[in-house]
Amino acid sequence: MGQQSVFQDPDCPRVLVFPPAEVVSVQAPPAVAWRVFTEKMGTWWPLAIYKIGKANAVDAVIEPRVGGRWYERGDDGSTCDWGSVALWEPHSRLVLYWEITADWQHDASLKTEVELRFIADGKNGTRVELEHRRLDLYGARRDDMRRIFDTEGDWGRLLESFARAAAPSRVSVSDLEPDVGGLNQE
Repeated sequence: MGQQSVFQDPDCPRVLVFPPAEVVSVQAPPAVAWRVFTEKMGTWWPLAIYKIGKANAVDAVIEPRVGGRWYERGDDGSTCDWGSVALWEPHSRLVLYWEITADWQHDASLKTEVELRFIADGKNGTRVELEHRRLDLYGARRDDMRRIFDTEGDWGRLLESFARAAAPSRVSVSDLEPDVGGLNQE
């Protein structure tokens, strides 16, 4: 079973434990699942509807390093930040700061966390667990944002789209080659 989050509410004497918010099985080994998630996000993220910039979004980019930007690129060449990379552990763990307000604007001072764990599941599978935490930073709008992320915006639907994109029939041969340099070196 995957890791769990522990949340201590300062107004409540008990500790609340939550399982990972979303889980998806990917029909690809962790290295391939990692590459599709981090290098090919624009192929599976529904940019026509899940974007915040003014321009039509044509790609979603995660810069491959701690401190790297996470952003959308517009058809006019503009970029619109979504967040940044907090932790980069190729093929196993990624933590992104989601820096988008409840009004769907970028704010670098807001740092909710989206953690993904890529766990080998047999010879050619990966269990991907996603947890979006620190929603308390939304203050009075915390419960609204939880509902949006859990049901309306639905990380689960995004992960299913990602899993389809990582399936063997959709992944090129170069995605199956081992890392020999470049962006994905550990």
